[in-house]
Amino acid sequence: MPLFQQAAFHTTVAHLRDLPTDAQCEVAFAGRSNSGKSSAINTLANHSRLAFVSKTPGRTQHLNYFRLDAGKYFVDLPGYGFAKAPEEIRSQWEGLLAPYLRYREALHGLVLIMDSRHPLTELDLQMLGWFAPTGKPIHVLLSKADKLTRQEQALSLRQVQQALNEIGANCTCQLFSSLKKSGVGEAEAVLSRWLGLEARDEAPPIVFPSGRTARLKKRSAVGWSARHGGNIDKR
Repeated sequence: MPLFQQAAFHTTVAHLRDLPTDAQCEVAFAGRSNSGKSSAINTLANHSRLAFVSKTPGRTQHLNYFRLDAGKYFVDLPGYGFAKAPEEIRSQWEGLLAPYLRYREALHGLVLIMDSRHPLTELDLQMLGWFAPTGKPIHVLLSKADKLTRQEQALSLRQVQQALNEIGANCTCQLFSSLKKSGVGEAEAVLSRWLGLEARDEAPPIVFPSGRTARLKKRSAVGWSARHGGNIDKR
């Protein structure tokens, strides 16, 4: 069973004063409008409609909380680059986003979704600039990787990794495809570590009549990462 399959919608937050008080550990998801952010959350949770996927940029206007376990949450942030949103709404989002990213103690890391075909936009760099000074980890998902050739995947991955290396050692990146469900295993490993959740690398023990037990190892999904040179794992 996917590690985050128990994720369920918890609440929507429009003002900092309404942030959940029981939160111990949060992972926030940010990304440019139409970067595939909501699809990535749905893929990780193995749920087609957990986070709303819209063709309208800026559909997510607040912080949407999804409960994973007691005190542990995914947080879906408003998509940035929302050209169709009124100025008043854009100002409200920025007034909510910036202080949340900089000062929220329960926030343990940021997942930044970039379209692998067009990474490191000006707004992506602005988001990195907002969050990097906190010293908390950043993991970049290069989404829609299935739309690139192997050579293009490797180039995109290398380009982003070089940019992240200039920002700091606490930044990592990988290729990801919600359509092909590629890169899920590696993303799970990173997020479970941030959240303090046990990765489900083993099947439940088999108990024999004699009382002897045995465990069946599950095949781990390596995913696509900078460590593996952008190779696609075959499932």
